[in-house]
Amino acid sequence: MQNQNEKTVSRRSFLKKGSMLGGVAAAGALSAPAVLAQAPLVVKMQASWPASDIWMDFAREYTTRVEEMSGGRLKIDLLPAGAVVGAFQVMDACHDGVLDAAHTVPVYWYGKSKAASFFGTGPVFGGSATTMLGWFYQGGGAELYRELTQDVLGLNVYGFMGMPMPAQPFGWFKGEVNTVADIQGFKYRTVGLAADLLQSMGMSVAQLPGGEIVPAMERGVIDAFEFNNPSSDRRFGAQDVAKNYYLSSYHQASESFEFIFNKDFMDDLDPDLQAILKYGVEASATSNLALAMREYSKDLAELQTDDGVTVHRTSKEILAAQLQAWDTLITDLEGDAFNKKVMDSQRAWVEKVAYYELMNAPDLGLAYEHYFPGKLKI
Repeated sequence: MQNQNEKTVSRRSFLKKGSMLGGVAAAGALSAPAVLAQAPLVVKMQASWPASDIWMDFAREYTTRVEEMSGGRLKIDLLPAGAVVGAFQVMDACHDGVLDAAHTVPVYWYGKSKAASFFGTGPVFGGSATTMLGWFYQGGGAELYRELTQDVLGLNVYGFMGMPMPAQPFGWFKGEVNTVADIQGFKYRTVGLAADLLQSMGMSVAQLPGGEIVPAMERGVIDAFEFNNPSSDRRFGAQDVAKNYYLSSYHQASESFEFIFNKDFMDDLDPDLQAILKYGVEASATSNLALAMREYSKDLAELQTDDGVTVHRTSKEILAAQLQAWDTLITDLEGDAFNKKVMDSQRAWVEKVAYYELMNAPDLGLAYEHYFPGKLKI
């Protein structure tokens, strides 16, 4: 197996030789009857999801778009969690050059710095995931992400944000939970700053990848959990270990997918291929969101009709307690100068942008109730 230096040299040599061969081929075009096409450059990319998760479908939409836009010059070898490294280790693998790229979320490398969580599962100041995706690309978030990854942590990576996720459900419980008192003592799965948040509300929190959640429920390691959405939850069998599903929560309401690339690998590419990998993230965000709307809503309905799950909205008491818990957590986090800089930037963006969004948004619930009376039950 090549070490990292050998791998970097061989990849650079491959790219340079490709350019040289292109020139040689052009010079000899008159005498040669045919010119062989250059083999595609293979990008080794691992996701943080099991092979069966809908998020692998999202990752495949990215790979398809990149391969087609590159005219076959790039080929992405997409692998599920565990194929090379664990779900939480893809950042390290991209930094080391073991992987060229990863499809993941920032909260999965939260162990390196709590600031990672601000780029997906941070405080909810009133903006949605779409609001915060805007912050990343137009409000200074991308430069703060670069500062954290490259300057603060010394990681040899580039990162871009993809599809903005619908707010994550509060999750799965064996019985009903309507008050803060009802959740005391639960052994609960979540990740990132949400773990700090819910632990402060009386839960005992375990941070686990999605593929480990149901086995942990079956063994009694946890007795309640959240992952992300009805489709992922249904595919890994959440409905087999709990029957009460609570939608609406402030613990993870502004997350987007993260695409990580080894910096040396990216820098060695021709500029147009760099652009295809970068802007393919934006293209996949649109296609992913369309697929998510179709599949999440279908699976939510089937969880109720086929699997006997009762769907609830999280109570206003619990939601209010989450905001109060965020207040305390924010104060603690502001003791770190970089954390404060990120949160100040986010607050300023949300105050301005979400004001427009919320003031401009019609009451869609009122319209839905008008045409589909009695379904929302709120």
